[in-house]
Amino acid sequence: MLDFLIGSGRCGSTLLYEVLTRHPRVGFVTNLDDRFPRTPDVAKRIGGGIYRRTPAGFPEKRLRPCEAHRALRREVSPLVVDSFQDLTAADATPWLAGRLRTFFETRAAVQRAGHYLHKFTGWPRAAFLHEVFPQARFVHIVRDGRAVANSWLQMPWWRGHLGAPGWHFGPLPEHYAREWEEQGRSQVHLAGIGWKLLMDATETARAALPPESWLQVRYEDLLDDPRKQTDLVLEFLGLTWTPAFERDFGRRAFSSARSEAFRRDLTPAQVALLDRSLSGHLHDLGYRL
Repeated sequence: MLDFLIGSGRCGSTLLYEVLTRHPRVGFVTNLDDRFPRTPDVAKRIGGGIYRRTPAGFPEKRLRPCEAHRALRREVSPLVVDSFQDLTAADATPWLAGRLRTFFETRAAVQRAGHYLHKFTGWPRAAFLHEVFPQARFVHIVRDGRAVANSWLQMPWWRGHLGAPGWHFGPLPEHYAREWEEQGRSQVHLAGIGWKLLMDATETARAALPPESWLQVRYEDLLDDPRKQTDLVLEFLGLTWTPAFERDFGRRAFSSARSEAFRRDLTPAQVALLDRSLSGHLHDLGYRL
């Protein structure tokens, strides 16, 4: 069974991905497989076990699960990892679908994994992935857009400073372009609009999928009650608590220290701008202003 964890990026997806890939029945692509084209099958097979025996956070450059951008780029297509807009069912050509199935199915077979989990951030790609893998389930982790925008601005890979012609998300829709112009074209605002674009795309993709294939989790809820939210995700994916998974989970720290960091990192005027711009989306996702 192949399932996907999706999110905007800087949304808590790495935390949840690392929790879930500690489960002994879950297979995943490792950073070793991603970096080296000729990673032996034996390394792919034992990588998950080595990762699960390594204490969380040690060492910093440990073997770990990853999004496999380099491996997907070279073995499938750059289209999957670096598209200027969300991928839909119409983008799933037979050639591309075949390469993507081969990418995941061969790794799942080598790892002898009953469940294979992969994480995508940025565009959701869910309608595209559902077209290729009709039985796949999707866990969408969402975070307060003000926190996401603030975090994006601090990342070295953020390209918003190039404006809409050079950033990650292609041309701005007319209503968002007008909003950005009218509010002074600030970088903070553009990051907030980028988050709205991804939430719009995610909602469009979700509506195209069977309801039973979709679960949405809020990052803040995961931090507030890690066991309850993890239990919901495990049940959705058809996984159960095992003694090994229980032990690892009990040693893991969940900190909400930076949940409201955007209020410290941004000025009151910048926070107010995001409040105005993102209010509708935040309300729909259950966030209070």
